[in-house]
Amino acid sequence: MTTPTRQRPSAKPVIDEEELLEGRISPLIRTVAFIARTLSRSFTRVRVEGDLAAIPRDGPVILAANHISNADPVLVGAWLTPALGRRIHWLGKKEMFGWPVVGWMARNGGVVPVDRGAADVDAFRMASRVLDAGQVLMVFPEGTRSPTAELQPPKDGLAMLALRTGATIVPIGVSNTDRVWPRGRKIPKPGGHATMRIGKPFKIADLLPPDIDRKSAKRLATTLIMRRIAALLDPRHRGPYAADDG
Repeated sequence: MTTPTRQRPSAKPVIDEEELLEGRISPLIRTVAFIARTLSRSFTRVRVEGDLAAIPRDGPVILAANHISNADPVLVGAWLTPALGRRIHWLGKKEMFGWPVVGWMARNGGVVPVDRGAADVDAFRMASRVLDAGQVLMVFPEGTRSPTAELQPPKDGLAMLALRTGATIVPIGVSNTDRVWPRGRKIPKPGGHATMRIGKPFKIADLLPPDIDRKSAKRLATTLIMRRIAALLDPRHRGPYAADDG
């Protein structure tokens, strides 16, 4: 997610903002999460590590994870939705809203459409509203899937959201899903295993030095978040953060 700047108007998927800000888990979301868990287990062995009970059950929360496969959001939604008992709101590419079935599910499943080709003011505004309403927002800081399965340079929108809203951040490290569902493959490969590690929740303001200027705060916040995610990953996924101790 990038820092928003002014851009020319473009066609946007029509979404119901009142429905989007709903925190209740709808029957559709419960059903999709159940199906996702069932299908995931049929393709691969999934291991979830970390203290799920430590994730806040109220107030604004940002789930922040690395992104190496189409399987990543499937695992997050499948396991964290029932564990949290709260709706997870997502940032998703606007193109998916035009797809059959998937588009309908996106409109009714708490997905905020994002224009990945520009700094999206509308998406940033809606993401801020989700957090201001005390809801849960899922963010992939890198903005798209890593082509190497290693952490890529992140966008700075996540740090801005965290600083502006004071939301609790929950780092998540997803490992080996790139082998379960490689890029370019339409369906996952049977066999193998994937691990999702849930880190300790934190607030970025608690980690920043006092009196730090805004620009430095954004830069340092981004680095701190990525280090927390890297510490939860298998070594081969850490990329430029391999030398960090988390």
